[in-house]
Formats: sequence, C-alpha cells, structure tokens
Amino acid sequence: MMQVTTTALEGVLLVDGDRFGDDRGFFTEVYHREKFAALGLPTEFVQDNHSRSVRHTLRGLHYQVRHPQGKLVRVVRGAVLDVVVDVRRSSPQFGRSLAVRLDEDTERQLWVPPGFAHGFLVLSPVADLSYKCTTLYDAGADRVIRWNDPTLSIDWPLDGSIPILSAKDAAAPLLDAAELLP
Repeated sequence: MMQVTTTALEGVLLVDGDRFGDDRGFFTEVYHREKFAALGLPTEFVQDNHSRSVRHTLRGLHYQVRHPQGKLVRVVRGAVLDVVVDVRRSSPQFGRSLAVRLDEDTERQLWVPPGFAHGFLVLSPVADLSYKCTTLYDAGADRVIRWNDPTLSIDWPLDGSIPILSAKDAAAPLLDAAELLP
C-alpha cells in the first residue's frame, strides 16, 4: 500500500510504496494515478528525467522562476542526500531547507512541490536519479542558489571532500541575491 509521510516543510512529502521481492529480484509500483490522487499527490507529469552522477557530485540548488516545476524524485541506484529549499518570498517557510537520504534500498520517493529549489549530493560511488516533473524544463527560467549559503544551514556530509560542481552551480548567488518566486 502506498503511503505518504509529511515533513517539516509543508507540502514536501515522502512517498513509500510496496516492494515485493523473492530470489529473482523485486517489483515495486512507483506511480499509480488513482493511488496518487487518493493520497493528494499530483497525477499529471509532463517530463521524466534521469541523471547519473559520481560520488561527491553536488547538483543544485535549482528551480524555475516561470512555470515552477513540481518533482517526484527517487534514487534507482546508489544513495544521495536530497535537499529542498523554499524559495517563495511570500511563504512563511521562506528560506527553510530540508535534507533527506534517498537510496535504492528504501525506494522512498520525495515529492518536491513547485516553489522549492532542489539539489542533491551523491553519497555512493555512483547514483542514478529518476524524477517526474509537473512542467517542462524552461532554460530561460532556470535559476540556482548557492549550495553552501550559510543562511540555509544545510549540513552536507562531505567529510572534508570538495564537492564536484558544474560551473553554473559554483557561480550561483546566495539566497538573498537570487531571483526568487513571489
């Protein structure tokens, strides 16, 4: 039975499904429109993405200022620390962050509603993430905030390692200088 767990950030949810396994492997249902609707989750997704990254890769914190995306994120291989930040200036949660571990063993999914920046740090040698989006990617509306902004208080478990960043992520502005959502 699919279950939803609330988090410390209103609207951000953990989604757990059933996993059926035997000596051949396992089966799990990751999306079911009727079950999602019954749980109050979105049922319309317009884009599916898959990323592969190596240990210590840090992607994010990304969001869109036009057509904000909701994302249903899951790890299909490896493990990550998945992070969301509320970037809606009008939200009582503005600037608050939440970090959760997602991995292939639990198959837990994270629902990131529109209006939240999203990023992750790879904890395993390799990690594959799959995520469903509620709106299409809009390169002109893509924005990023700095992963290590001290106002966000995100505890990235880098153990003294330097994260592997894209040029865009390395040059990202702090939250107070970023273009945000109303």
